[in-house]
Amino acid sequence: MKQILVYSDSLTWGIIPGTRQRLSFDQRWPGVLESQLNQQPVKVRVIEDCLNGRRTVFEDPFKPGRKGIEGLAQRIEVNSPLELVILMLGTNDFQQVHQNTPWASAQGVGALIDKIRSAPIEPGMPTPQILVVCPPVIKEPKGPIAPKFSHGDKKCVGLSAAMSQVATEKDCPFFDAQSVISASVVDGIHLDAPDHQTLGKALASVVSTLL
Repeated sequence: MKQILVYSDSLTWGIIPGTRQRLSFDQRWPGVLESQLNQQPVKVRVIEDCLNGRRTVFEDPFKPGRKGIEGLAQRIEVNSPLELVILMLGTNDFQQVHQNTPWASAQGVGALIDKIRSAPIEPGMPTPQILVVCPPVIKEPKGPIAPKFSHGDKKCVGLSAAMSQVATEKDCPFFDAQSVISASVVDGIHLDAPDHQTLGKALASVVSTLL
């Protein structure tokens, strides 16, 4: 059985837009991905490590522990052997407390890639491949989380191009989620249940070629 680690934030954790509720595993895109891949002869286990509010390399001043690079090497060590790590982060880099540009967020993803590749895994275990997934662009933030993401829709413009460039420089495959889904109109940030299904199926086609 091949193991895949998904390292992400609330978009993947499965928050139901406009609520604090969570979609079930079979409704979230990692669950859809696992189900799709396990229709093939080689069996796969998808491990979720998805923390609400997680950034790439930036800290949340109000809720510590959201700096994605901290502890990442140990997460790789804990879950090894891994065939693949899927990185889907960046949305929270554009919260109101940060004045980040797409370039800065993409550089954060580059730092995460380096950290994964230098993780202290056991001798003989493989260094996993890394698939960079750019989250869909932020729409106009709405509802209770609107102040948290104020102007995020403007700040994140160009993120896909910046992440694609970093992925190319780091020799990682890249997938732009915006090519198949978009952020929910309910809150402008998270994913509706049908988009989880769509993304999971789209990524299954990509991941199957990497396994």
